[in-house]
Amino acid sequence: MAATMNEGNAQHAWDLMKKITFAMLATRDGEKIRSRPMAAYVRPEEGAIYFLTDVRRHKDEEIAQDHHVNLGFANASAQKYVSVTGYAAISNDRAKIKELFGTEAKAWWDSADDPNIRVLKVTPEEAEYWDSPGSLISYAKMMVAAATGNRPDLGENAKVAI
Repeated sequence: MAATMNEGNAQHAWDLMKKITFAMLATRDGEKIRSRPMAAYVRPEEGAIYFLTDVRRHKDEEIAQDHHVNLGFANASAQKYVSVTGYAAISNDRAKIKELFGTEAKAWWDSADDPNIRVLKVTPEEAEYWDSPGSLISYAKMMVAAATGNRPDLGENAKVAI
């Protein structure tokens, strides 16, 4: 059954994103769409998802040209996925950079004081999530469905405004 807008629970989408922690950030580069994995700092209380980015990278230029983005969160082994559409903005908010700077960021920069770090803030408009009971159960349900000719119930799927 296809999900329709505002079915489900927006908080559940936020919770899934917080648990997955990494997202594929998709931006437009002219007619092309480019994605890259990034550590996500999910803040439902702020209605935002933050990333630390480097001013020297192309994604910042792409967002300046078109602020519409998509985030793909996936935990394939647990069969949990969230797709988020929204808009992005880049800032040089040094206080937010220091707040977010942690272990993931240390792989790219020596300290939060690096002048090339920027905050990429995504404000979500809507999300769609798929929350299945896990790979083994999902595969078993698919096998039963294939044998019986029925559609498998693979968990919850909903589109939500967030």
